[in-house]
Parts: sequence; structure tokens; C-alpha cells
Amino acid sequence: MSWFESFILGLVQGLTEFLPISSSAHLRLTAAFAGWQDPGAAFTAVTQIGTEAAVIIFFRKDIARIISAWFRSLFDREMRRNHDAQLGWLVIVGSIPIGVLGLTFKDQIEGPFRDLRLIATTLVVLGIILGIADRLAARDARGGQHRQRRARKTLDELSVKDGLLYGCAQALALIPGVSRSGATISGGLFMGYTREAAARYSFLLAIPAVMASGLFELTEIGEGHVSWGPTIFATLLAFVVAYAVIAWFMRYISTRSFMPFVIYRVLLGIALFILVATGVLSPNEGASSGGGVSSG
Repeated sequence: MSWFESFILGLVQGLTEFLPISSSAHLRLTAAFAGWQDPGAAFTAVTQIGTEAAVIIFFRKDIARIISAWFRSLFDREMRRNHDAQLGWLVIVGSIPIGVLGLTFKDQIEGPFRDLRLIATTLVVLGIILGIADRLAARDARGGQHRQRRARKTLDELSVKDGLLYGCAQALALIPGVSRSGATISGGLFMGYTREAAARYSFLLAIPAVMASGLFELTEIGEGHVSWGPTIFATLLAFVVAYAVIAWFMRYISTRSFMPFVIYRVLLGIALFILVATGVLSPNEGASSGGGVSSG
């Protein structure tokens, strides 16, 4: 991998990780369109350490409060009723599905799941699901002539059941094209949470899974065409860009819908289907044998 490739891929990783459009799909497609070798799931997993570092810094006060309350709840029974302590446990519970499925389907994730036809399918299908979930949230917020406006849930109302369902939704992002944020936010909206609550929990829930995946895949770097220098550079660049994207995205969703992302996903998926069907791109264009368990 050249330094120019790492610059472009790091930029793409930072721009797309927290938007509901799938960072892993965009890394795969960027390499395919440019005629580069697929950077592989290991490169994706390691560069996601940079984007999650941006989450940790952006939500540092929330995270510090949650960790502090969680540790105190281990020894103080009264603290177990504290919302922050409960949220810490719920993040752990919600991380179980992606950890179990990621290890179980490791070979598929680094191989067949990177087929461009599958990516096109997940872009379209998850885009439609996100669109339906977003319309439901907007309808509840507006109410109607014959229907009262229904209040949506905040993270204060997050239960163990909902936390586990969030985790199952996040696990779908092991397939490139699904999008971790897109899947978890869609799940949250279907469960009745506000856009802000769904996005915030999505970001918090991603931290253990992504950091563990990235650290697990560090040993894969340097074994193929992806070397350490370009990977570190891409990770640092992804961190800087992702921090700016998080700040923008949290402001955006407070007043705007996800429909622009829905339209983009569907159009990109259709375009990808056409390119593969007409032979412009091979389903395994630039396929790499590089391993890794990543999501996004």
C-alpha cells in the first residue's frame, strides 16, 4: 500500500465511520474503483481504532462518568441503581453479540462477505430499513390530526432487553455495507428511541467491539501488502477527520432526518449492481487475502 492510498483510505474511514453509510463498504469500494488491492478487513479494523479514539475524546465526560459509576457499582449495591452504572453494564451486554459472531464468522468476514454484490445488496436493504425507521420516528414526533404525538424514549429508559437488541443490530455490521451506526440507529428508532439517543448509544456501544477488534488484528498488519507505516498514518488521519464528523453529525440529527443518507445508500447500491452486471467491476475486484474481523 502506498502513502497516497493510505491518505485516501484514512480520509474515507474518518468521513464514513459514523455516518449510516458503512465505512467498510466505502474502503472496499474506494480501492475497487481506484484499481487498488482491497486493503482487507484487518486494515479496516485497525484504522477504526483511530475513529473510536475520536469517540472517546468527544464523549470523554460521559465515558468517564459511566466508567466511574460502573466500577463503584461492583462494590456498592446502591450504585447499581445509578443510571450511568447501568449504562456501563448495558454497553457490556450489547457488545456480546458482535464479539461472538465476529469470532464465529471470521473466515466469512474476511472472504465471501467482501463480495461487491453482497455489499450492493446490504447498501440497498439497510438503506430502506433506515428510511422506514426514520419515517416512524418523524411520524411520532409530528403526531397527527387524529393521533397524539408519542414521546420517544431516551437513554434513561434503556433496558437490558433493548441493550441486547441494540447489540444484535450492531452485529449485522460485520457484513460490509450494513453500517454499524446505520444498523444500531435503525434498531433504536424501531424500539422507540429518539434519534439523538439512538446515535449516542450507537457510538458508546461501538467502543469495546471496535477497540477489541482493532487490537486483535494488529498482528495481521505487515503480513500482506498493507504495511505498518501507511496503516498508522491512515489511523491518525481517520482520528482527526472522525472527530469533526461526530461533532457535525450530532448537531445534524437533532433537527434533520436520515433521508439523505437513505437515498445515497440506495443509489450507490443500485450503481454498484449495474457496474458489476455490466462487467465494469468484478464481484471480487482487487480482492485481498488479508484477514481481519471488522465492522462499520
